[in-house]
Amino acid sequence: MFIVNSYPLAVLFCFITMMCWGSWGNTQKLASKDWRYELFYWDYVIGMFLFSLLISFTMGSFGEEGRHFIDDLGQASMHNIGSVILGGVIFNASNILLSASTSIAGMAVAFPLGVGLSLVLGTIINYIGAPKGDPVILFIGVALIVVAVICNGVASSKVNREGTDPHSSRKGILLALLAGVLMSFFYRFVAAAMDLDDFASPAAGKLTPYSAIFIFSAGVLLSNLLFNSLVMRYPFVGTRVSWREYFRGKASTHLVGMLGGAIWCLGTAFSYIASGKAGAAISYALGQGAPMIAAIWGVFIWKEFKGASKGVYGLLAVMFVLFVAGLGFIIASGN
Repeated sequence: MFIVNSYPLAVLFCFITMMCWGSWGNTQKLASKDWRYELFYWDYVIGMFLFSLLISFTMGSFGEEGRHFIDDLGQASMHNIGSVILGGVIFNASNILLSASTSIAGMAVAFPLGVGLSLVLGTIINYIGAPKGDPVILFIGVALIVVAVICNGVASSKVNREGTDPHSSRKGILLALLAGVLMSFFYRFVAAAMDLDDFASPAAGKLTPYSAIFIFSAGVLLSNLLFNSLVMRYPFVGTRVSWREYFRGKASTHLVGMLGGAIWCLGTAFSYIASGKAGAAISYALGQGAPMIAAIWGVFIWKEFKGASKGVYGLLAVMFVLFVAGLGFIIASGN
């Protein structure tokens, strides 16, 4: 299987993770103007699961180092499999909330608030679980990103006062915050099931990144049968959604949703692969720089802050600068 053996390459993989995690939300907007996010989400998790198979039977099965994907899967202990499935269940609950927030408040609000909060809490949780890197430099970077998230929240509240529905906006912000708290926990359960010290010769029962991403995606898919079915019946906004509507969707609409899941899965797989060299906390923190990418999409492509005052754009500029500075400190903490 393919293994990252250098810190610079691990950082590159984490940047790809950041791009993927910050960009998949575009597919939700591209799917269709009248395609509810609950329907989009079925295609999203299917795409995630299918891509996990693809990467496991390619990068996870070729090469001279480590165990073949099937061999690794066969020797995994039930404890570690259960830990990864739990991580998938927790992630799925948080991501459904994030998708709902995106549909209500937009990418430029939902991602910086939800994913930004999960970055802070998740980095702390993952560092406690597997300490690696300079904690002072790491958490200076995290602190800068906290301030960046606050700037985004202030900017979004100013836009709300300038004409959006306050009730709807508050619901979107609340869902993003709940998603962030839940999302901060999923990575630790996955990292705990892998041998982060040696992917080439992992301890018996432990998983490699490739078996982990497959089991994780299976956990997401299975839990979606419950979570998304409930959300379709009791939606956060709008009327109930029926299965009939899903099967009436165009093939192109379904494929866009699957593309979104594949993009997210690629980023997550690369984060797991990089965690052996960079450590779980740094891999997670760098990947969760995704709010900056999502905010760029939301501001410059989707024009979600169109018509806002100069003060709002000033706050957004400060947010971008702080995010970049924070990511720089996080990278430096691993050297």
